Amino acid sequence: QYFFTVIDAPGHRDFIKNMITGTSQADCAILVVASGVGEFEAGISKEGQTREHALLAFTLGVKQMIVAINKMDDSSVMYSQSRYEEIKNEVTTYLKKVGYKPAKIPFVPISGWEGDNMIERSTNMPWYKGPYLLEALDNLNPPKRPVDKPLRLPLQDVYKIGGIGTVPVGRVETGVIKPGMVATFGPVGLTTEVKSVEMHHESLPEAVPGDNVGFNVKNVSVKELRRGFVASDSKNDPAKGTQDFTAQVIVLNHPGQIGNGYSPVLDCHTAHVACKFKEITEKMDRRSGKVLETAPKFVKTGDACM
Repeated sequence: QYFFTVIDAPGHRDFIKNMITGTSQADCAILVVASGVGEFEAGISKEGQTREHALLAFTLGVKQMIVAINKMDDSSVMYSQSRYEEIKNEVTTYLKKVGYKPAKIPFVPISGWEGDNMIERSTNMPWYKGPYLLEALDNLNPPKRPVDKPLRLPLQDVYKIGGIGTVPVGRVETGVIKPGMVATFGPVGLTTEVKSVEMHHESLPEAVPGDNVGFNVKNVSVKELRRGFVASDSKNDPAKGTQDFTAQVIVLNHPGQIGNGYSPVLDCHTAHVACKFKEITEKMDRRSGKVLETAPKFVKTGDACM
């Protein structure tokens, strides 16, 4: 029913930064949970990656989720319905805590190794009446694409292509890009004409949000553009640099306390920029947004603040 771009996010703790990069671009998450005895328990434990990934997905705005309960063929599971129910109940409890609505989430028992319930219904689990994985993907709702907002296209890379010239590449986040448009690159304010727009080696009359495109620009060298710059329409609210902004921050995981003057690296679309917390104005409830304290001295893991 749809074309899918698969973003394979790493599951290991050490690569959580890459997982965040991937997840921030996703319309839906498939949370893969191992059903093996001991394996599931490790993932859902307090420090486990099942918990951390589910929390990150929700926090990064991925509102649609499918849970795939994998390794149902394992010798400790043997396609057991009671093991499936046990895992489903425990994951449901946690997802509810994070903020998801589990009633809307399919829990699909699969075996990636044997192929059960992947692209067709498995005969090994006649007790399961829900959708198989491909069916669950087909049942997703494509998000509304913000075509009517001003163009924002963060650059992923910039190439020099022989016979063509400079080709910046990235994903359209909002608005539309088309040949003939005069583009402005923030934060530097460089302005140039877009000669052509391509996706999968085909020329496009225009590209819309969700499209990963390359576009050719006039009279600009590769050295003048870099990853993290944002392309915009010079005639419609072009992207500009800024000195400061107000942010809503959720502290997912931090060893100590964070106070005024804290200097983290900010990952924003494809840019990575060092910045500083000038002042923490209020601490609030992470789910309801209700203010708990004004001008707190510090915040720690689990807190939300402005």
